[in-house]
Formats: sequence, C-alpha cells, structure tokens
Amino acid sequence: MKYGEQEITDFDINKSENYWPNEHSKNYTISIELPEFMALCPRSGYPDFAKFTLEYQPSDKVIELKALKLYINSFMKRSISHENSANEIFDALYKNLAPKFMKLTADFNPRGNVHTVIIIDSREF
Repeated sequence: MKYGEQEITDFDINKSENYWPNEHSKNYTISIELPEFMALCPRSGYPDFAKFTLEYQPSDKVIELKALKLYINSFMKRSISHENSANEIFDALYKNLAPKFMKLTADFNPRGNVHTVIIIDSREF
C-alpha cells in the first residue's frame, strides 16, 4: 500500500488534532468546495461522483483542511448511498466542530438520467 493510501485508510475524523482553535470572536463564514468526492453505489458497485460544498460559521474550532481532504477521500472505496454519505459527513463534522451553523450541499453527478442534490442545513433543525 502506498503512503497516501495508508494515510487515508488509517484516518479518523474524530481525533482532536484535526481541529484547530478558532482565534477570532467575530462571526464569519467558511466555505469549502470539495469537487472530487467519490464513493461506490451499494447496489451496483459503480462509482458515484459529487461536488460537496461545506459552509459553516465557526464557534470554538475550525477544521484543518488536510484532515477534511483525507476524510472525504476515505469514502472512495466505501459502498454507501448518496443520502448516507452526506448525512455521515455532516454529522461527524457538526459533532466535532459544534459550529454556530453548518450547511452541507452534496451535488452528485447525473447517472442513469438522475441528478441528486442533498442539502443539510443546521438552521433547519
């Protein structure tokens, strides 16, 4: 296994080292685009591709960007549905960041004439 594959395989999004203190008390929004999400369809095994956009207003913590990259890449060999991948990512980040608000948009590439967009917004809870 190559070192990058090992790093992705061993990665744990819940480790505290993946989050840094937010050094700013003012309200501001962080927007991160992740255009190369990939996971496997749990039914067919075919790859599903998506662009994820994460927006959040930090409270006490921000996510380290390499950690987010590794976390997103950890899905590439997993069999998981569109809905489950979006919800799992949102839940893990929301739990660990405890932001003032967070919104995740998962825009999956069309396959078989179906285009799926999943939006999870903490302001709608």
